[in-house]
Amino acid sequence: MVALVIALALFFDFTNGFHDTANAMATPIATGALKPKNAVAIAAVLNLVGAFLSTEVARTISGGLIREGDGGVQITPVMIFAGLIGATLWNMITWLLGLPSSSSHALFGGLIGAAIVGAGAGSVDFSVLVSKVLLPALLAPLTAGLVSYVVTRLAYGITKKRQRAGFKHGQVFTSSLVSLAHGTNDAQKTMGVITLALIAGGFQSAGSGPVFWVVAVCALAIALGTYTGGWRIIRTMGKGLTEIEPGQGFAAEASTAATILASSHLGFALSTTQVSSGSVIGTGIGRRGASVRWRTAGRIALGWLITIPAAGIVGALAALVAGTGMVGIIIDTVVAIVLIAVIFLHSRRNNVSARNIHDEPTELVRPRLTRKQRKAREEGPGLGGPTDVATGSDGVAS
Repeated sequence: MVALVIALALFFDFTNGFHDTANAMATPIATGALKPKNAVAIAAVLNLVGAFLSTEVARTISGGLIREGDGGVQITPVMIFAGLIGATLWNMITWLLGLPSSSSHALFGGLIGAAIVGAGAGSVDFSVLVSKVLLPALLAPLTAGLVSYVVTRLAYGITKKRQRAGFKHGQVFTSSLVSLAHGTNDAQKTMGVITLALIAGGFQSAGSGPVFWVVAVCALAIALGTYTGGWRIIRTMGKGLTEIEPGQGFAAEASTAATILASSHLGFALSTTQVSSGSVIGTGIGRRGASVRWRTAGRIALGWLITIPAAGIVGALAALVAGTGMVGIIIDTVVAIVLIAVIFLHSRRNNVSARNIHDEPTELVRPRLTRKQRKAREEGPGLGGPTDVATGSDGVAS
């Protein structure tokens, strides 16, 4: 059972990698500072390195979020397995939709739902949940957005137009720093889960941190996932929220990296996705003439709100089934594999890759027509009314 948990945890880590590549590389790809394939390669290497730099976040999960009782933790490997099913399926669904939701919160939600079903509400330390998960989730994107707004105003205020091309070179450094910071935070969450499973299975003592081989395999899994790209979410982050110029990209990445690194040092298991999205929105507000697509931002925010409860419900259902014994565990495993396969096959119908990454994310952003344009479309040509509104290749009224 512990081996099965480790295998699923590493697959979740892999999905975390391609789900969160956009956090570091969406803006330099959007501005042309880095070519798509080069960007994901750099992110993969630095995620790998960053995973070895700190284990504070891993300790928050393995020895904080789920309580440890006198006889060991109150959560079993079976419950951890069920929680991982909830987190992994939510990651796959939001990836299919191109929504930059939080892999971290999906993991927390899945674990909490499974723990409550299997061991009762007392198995979860809600004070840790509030102080190190929920509060950072509220404050981190707001802080990053405010910092990126200020940095954007400064960047455009002290430089002339012809000087701003230099921000592209700066983006290579700042996006690399975000990738490094991402490794110090997100890879550790899977380390914490595996450590929790090892403790629950009696392979490690309660209160101990991740051992070296756990750090190594988690670092490798998230790096491999990062290298696969996660192009759907990169397109949403780079094109769906606001049109990004190099100066904005530089400001967003610098703000994101600073926020993540500070949180990792303090052991806050925040969502790098929320931080990055907040930074991008802050730059859209900060640059004169730029606009934020608030409908897209609203859909992303809605995804943030329902991530923990949605993953928690799936984790709880999986825990109920797994609680029936080995047959239930087999059912959970088969259903999860089938659903993941169906989501992947469905994604091939509208494939997003490095080749079409710069296309408009039409699945999230729909054109908003004026009253006159809507009337023109309703009347249509040849009826004595205005001719139909011309549209560009992306479907947006010109």
